[in-house]
Amino acid sequence: MDISISYQLLLLLFVVALLAGFIDSIAGGGGLLTVPALLAVGIAPQAALATNKLQSCGGSFSASWYFIRRRMVNLSEMKLSILLAFVGSALGTLLVLHIQSDFLRVLLPILTISVGLYFLFCPKIGEHDRQRRLSEAQFAIVAAMVVGFYDGFFGPGAGSFYALAYVTLAGFNLTKATAHTKVLNFTSNIAGLLFFVFSGQVLWTIGLTMLVGQVIGARIGAKMVLSKGKKLIRPMLIIVSTVMSLKLIGENFF
Repeated sequence: MDISISYQLLLLLFVVALLAGFIDSIAGGGGLLTVPALLAVGIAPQAALATNKLQSCGGSFSASWYFIRRRMVNLSEMKLSILLAFVGSALGTLLVLHIQSDFLRVLLPILTISVGLYFLFCPKIGEHDRQRRLSEAQFAIVAAMVVGFYDGFFGPGAGSFYALAYVTLAGFNLTKATAHTKVLNFTSNIAGLLFFVFSGQVLWTIGLTMLVGQVIGARIGAKMVLSKGKKLIRPMLIIVSTVMSLKLIGENFF
């Protein structure tokens, strides 16, 4: 599936994806830019969600690969979380292809503003590693699979929810949580993408162009995570969560 689009609009979508990849690799929420941009150029909603999954895979893979190469992530320790994030996202995507997800649009602003308020009023959270509250297996079931399902079913803010889970349930500092978040984000993105591909909804020319922008933006953002650490991640999480909440409240109630 594909549609014709001018080179000017394609360039604009590339720039939007680059910025979204930068934001996503630090705090999540890049979909707030890319999905409205895709809709604005005349793409149907389901095709916009499908194409967004394709381009977001580029950003999450780029950031994940960077963190893995820098040994911030040990994939062997994440095997179960990766598996269950994939399963959860696949189930969520199958569900969204068959039912409306409007009720989540009402719930999401409450969830995202809660993430922002948590990091705003708990300034010491995420500064250092803490004792785990859940084992890796428990975390995989309670957090990875649930957020993965949400990512496949709806999507916006999944990175923030993964990061919050790693900080509160796994005891990770913010930098370590962000690195692990990108791996699960890529996992749930690729699972969702596979099902959208089978449904024939992906616009390949647009998606691949934006994917390149995502890769570049995500690499820049990932480098800044390691160099700036919590000084960058905490305010970005708060800002992104607040902006997401205000935008979704405005869309649903005004």
